[in-house]
Amino acid sequence: MFEGVIVVDGRAHMLGRLASIVAKELLCGQPVVVVRTEQIVVSGSLVRNKVKYTQFLKKRTNTNPKKGPIHYRSPARMFWRTVRGMLPHKTFRGQQAMSRLQCFEGVPDPYDKMKKMVVPEALKVMRLKPFRRFCVLGRLASEFGWKHADLIEKLEAKRRVKSAEFYAKKKTDAHQRALAENEADLSAVLPKLEQFGHYIAPPEPVAA
Repeated sequence: MFEGVIVVDGRAHMLGRLASIVAKELLCGQPVVVVRTEQIVVSGSLVRNKVKYTQFLKKRTNTNPKKGPIHYRSPARMFWRTVRGMLPHKTFRGQQAMSRLQCFEGVPDPYDKMKKMVVPEALKVMRLKPFRRFCVLGRLASEFGWKHADLIEKLEAKRRVKSAEFYAKKKTDAHQRALAENEADLSAVLPKLEQFGHYIAPPEPVAA
């Protein structure tokens, strides 16, 4: 709690369980960013969830439908609305909590360069039995008018290539640094450092 901004990777998380945990963190004052919302998992088959969402689309204000309920089509807004339903969003405290939440499809800049977290209590592999049916939020959204699934997939493919290159370079740099530290001659300065209470452990051998 209170760690600056926490970035949560929504991939393979259960919709309701992730939303409830995020809602609690928001009420406690923790800013949360959820990325890759199009890969959040909803329990139940696609057909079942399409029937449920179709029934939801029929709910509207009879005199003026613009007054609500608002039926969001994008996965990010679907998740945002799920979290909103778990907060007292009509009070000042709830509005402040909602202002701490951001949701995105894909992983936009600058969050592609930040460490992303998972929530073990909400992961599909931990909570859903292997033989149970499920659907992905992005597919459900596409069935009801979300038109950007192909664009997000294209941008994600580019991001994954850049991420793999960055990680390969990071591993190479770490290996070169370890080799340099292993080969460094500290015999001239070690006695002086030990006089001031510093102890430098002998480096472990590193494979070339």
